[in-house]
Amino acid sequence: MIAIFFIFLKKKFLNNSRFFIVFIILFFIFSCNDNKDKNLNLSQSNNLDSLQIYISNIEKNKTNNKLILQNSKAAYNYIIKKNNNNADVRNKLLIISENFSKIKNENYLNKSAKLLLNKSIDGSDTINIANSYYLLANLCFSNYVNDSAYYYYLKSEIFFLDKKDKKNNWKLGNIYLNKSLIQLNINDLYGAEYSATLSLKYLKENKDVLGQYDAFTNLGIIANESENFKKAIEYHSEALNIAQMHSEYDNYFLKEVSLNNIGNTYQNSENFEEAILEFEKALSNKKLLNSKPSLYATLIDNIAYSKFKLNDFKELPNLFFESLKIRDSLKLHSKVIFNKIHLSEYSFYKKDSIASKKYAREALRISRKTKSPLDVLASLKQLSIVDKNKSTSFSKEYYRINDSLQVVERNSKNRFARIQFETDELRQENTALTVKNKNILNYFYVFVFLGSILFFVRWLRMRSREMELKQAQQQANEEIYRLIISHQNKLDEGKDLEKKRISKELHDGILGRLFGLRLNLDGLNSFDDDYAKNSRLDYLNELKVIEQDLREISHELSRENLAVINNFLAIINNLLDQQSKVNSAAIHAYISDKINWDEVSNIRKINIYRILQEALQNINKYANAKNIYINLAVDNNGSFNFVIEDDGNGFNLNSKKNKGIGTKNMLQRTQQCNGTIEFKSEIKKGTKIIINFPPENIK
Repeated sequence: MIAIFFIFLKKKFLNNSRFFIVFIILFFIFSCNDNKDKNLNLSQSNNLDSLQIYISNIEKNKTNNKLILQNSKAAYNYIIKKNNNNADVRNKLLIISENFSKIKNENYLNKSAKLLLNKSIDGSDTINIANSYYLLANLCFSNYVNDSAYYYYLKSEIFFLDKKDKKNNWKLGNIYLNKSLIQLNINDLYGAEYSATLSLKYLKENKDVLGQYDAFTNLGIIANESENFKKAIEYHSEALNIAQMHSEYDNYFLKEVSLNNIGNTYQNSENFEEAILEFEKALSNKKLLNSKPSLYATLIDNIAYSKFKLNDFKELPNLFFESLKIRDSLKLHSKVIFNKIHLSEYSFYKKDSIASKKYAREALRISRKTKSPLDVLASLKQLSIVDKNKSTSFSKEYYRINDSLQVVERNSKNRFARIQFETDELRQENTALTVKNKNILNYFYVFVFLGSILFFVRWLRMRSREMELKQAQQQANEEIYRLIISHQNKLDEGKDLEKKRISKELHDGILGRLFGLRLNLDGLNSFDDDYAKNSRLDYLNELKVIEQDLREISHELSRENLAVINNFLAIINNLLDQQSKVNSAAIHAYISDKINWDEVSNIRKINIYRILQEALQNINKYANAKNIYINLAVDNNGSFNFVIEDDGNGFNLNSKKNKGIGTKNMLQRTQQCNGTIEFKSEIKKGTKIIINFPPENIK
């Protein structure tokens, strides 16, 4: 429950509507009782975190304040010793601080909350920054250090609102309620009403029954101070309805408190008959005298004062004396002072000036002893009325103290206004910074979006250009393939024509001439004269000519085969020349001169060309190689070995992404020639393709 008493100890008031507030705070402070102790086992296991053990012991002994203090201190000292700062440590430190608050150990609460604040700021932990400010605010609030409490509440409010964490909304409800009490203390009625109204939003959301009761009660007090008595009764009636709906809080005597507040409001509006009715309703609870004698005494005093105002002296001054006796026994000095002021008023009305002065002087003596300026003012005011001889001196002292209090109140208002202003400035700066950050973020998103669009458009263009290049390359490849086939067909046709020509030349020329020589030589075999010898020499020379013709025919045949060989090699060299133009990698090509390309089938030549072409394309796209090695050779068994290697990026052989169409095409072309293909590659270590074709017989 929120304490209300402190607001009115420093506030100027002179009527009974304030008397009951003291009771409320005393009631709430002493309403909790400790349960029986539980046994605690502090033995630690090396396998467990010591800090967690302390926290667990706190959770197990929630009702044992002694053990809570013992474990909380140990946990706090452990955190100090380890000096760690992470989310888990901060959350445990929050639990420790909340337990110090629960058992009202202000020294350790102050130290642990400040340690939590420092660690939370270092760790940019917004929610625990808010929690630490909240704990420090409550500590200052309970010690009536209202300016510090107000400052910490404002800071905590900012961080809680910024975090938007609904599970902490109940704390926001308490923050606004306590702010309202502080604002009421400095007579900022508008601010107090605004804060109390805000608190209801969060208290209702979290179904905080006692919090709502306090909020409506505070709103009623604020309306009463503003002399809006109708509204005050409405608020106090709301509080009364809450008390009547929740009988589980009957031991707090909430209904009797609200009835007294409603009676005070009627009393302040000088509707004393209604006031007495409300006070008597509260007194109908027979438990009051024994369970809450302070409240009972307040109600008796209020009834007596209302009867006095109605000139109903039937039970007076006995009711005043009964209330005074109870309050005096309870040492409720402020209440005793107002009892004596009431007796002074009653005696003065009854024209008993001696008794009137006596009670007023006793009130002044007690108020000076307790050093309560508001009680002193009330006593001086009464003395200035009843003691005519010293009225002037009492009035001067009254105005001097009252002026001093007004200066203090004005300074307090200014101080709180400055705190509010500085906090609002900070909030505005944070809001402006948040807006600025949002704008920067929005600009960034727009920039990324536009950049993505541009990138996508450029990528589409590149893809389109790449497709165009691929199509052009495919057309070029098809053209090359067509030219190779066409050229090969022409070569085959030329070979056939050449064979026919050579056959015809051999048949018609060489063979005819040899046949004629053979016949002539046969005819000369029977002669051995000079003519025959000369003729044989001529025929021998003719044979030499025929021999030369045969040699020339043989050379022509050799040149034809060389032309065929050189034609395929020219196509390969042309491909390598194109490669050197599009890629800066150095090409190291070795093509064995032992390969009889004339005996290599066209299918194999085409597949060799295509495989080499595909490999070079892959190197251009992905390898980023500095060197390319190409080796074409045959071994002694006639097997055809084809190796393509680079020193580029390499790739993961097990990746599905690297088993594309190009790789499948190379595999299919190798299989078409009954060969084998092997890929060797490692990331950053290049790629090697090894192809082997079996011997091939060309007929």
